[in-house]
Amino acid sequence: MSLFHRLRRRIAPGPPARTTGPPPSPNGASSFHFWWDVAEPLAWVSVDLEASLPPGAGGLAFFALQASFWSAGGHEGGAHTGLQRHPRHPEGRAVNWGGYDRDGAVLPGSESPLPSALDDPNTRDYPWETETRYRLTIGPRTLRPEGAAWPARIRDLEADRETTIRELFCPGDHLRAPVVWTELFCDCDAPGVAARWTRPRAADPDGRPVPVTGGRVTYQPYESGGCSNTDVSISEGAVVQQSNRPRGAPHQARLTWGFDE
Repeated sequence: MSLFHRLRRRIAPGPPARTTGPPPSPNGASSFHFWWDVAEPLAWVSVDLEASLPPGAGGLAFFALQASFWSAGGHEGGAHTGLQRHPRHPEGRAVNWGGYDRDGAVLPGSESPLPSALDDPNTRDYPWETETRYRLTIGPRTLRPEGAAWPARIRDLEADRETTIRELFCPGDHLRAPVVWTELFCDCDAPGVAARWTRPRAADPDGRPVPVTGGRVTYQPYESGGCSNTDVSISEGAVVQQSNRPRGAPHQARLTWGFDE
């Protein structure tokens, strides 16, 4: 190999990176995910969440637990529940439980006991606090006149108070593909936020506990408008999703999710 080609090889640019400015994705957001390693099918899934927002952090942020609804006929839809930093809700705080059927239509559901400043059936006012743990639970289903009803609940672990956000109506008799994710509608170099996910739990249709051993990391690709400075890591038994920091675990990395009961 010639000297020219050796030098060219040394200074060849790496893959493109996006660490400043707004994500050019269609919805203006960048997201990153941790897909659970867990045996399926499942009746319900649950996880504890603690979100950290630094002073000056702005824009919509969504920290969610998601699962898909399945039946013997296949995939029926999916939905996500979690905390939102939402500037148009009181104190900028909200909780969400919403999703889509297998054709992409918004799922109908019951009326929530929580108010909503925007009169949004999916997103409700909820005065959550940073660095406080909340337990998110999806399922198990109940049978209503409308068909299969899937509840999502949130428990303030400090106050020991649980709220059923609402029920979504979607066919299916079990859950698959649980994942926790963070979606941020802000510049890639905005003050960093963090979500700590701990104590994952799941049960099979007979009610038996199913261990969650670890998971798989994915990031919204650069080509789809994702930021390159988002990161997923394991720290002290928690899956930690952080923005505006160097990326440690690469796309598709598998991590062990150890935690103390």
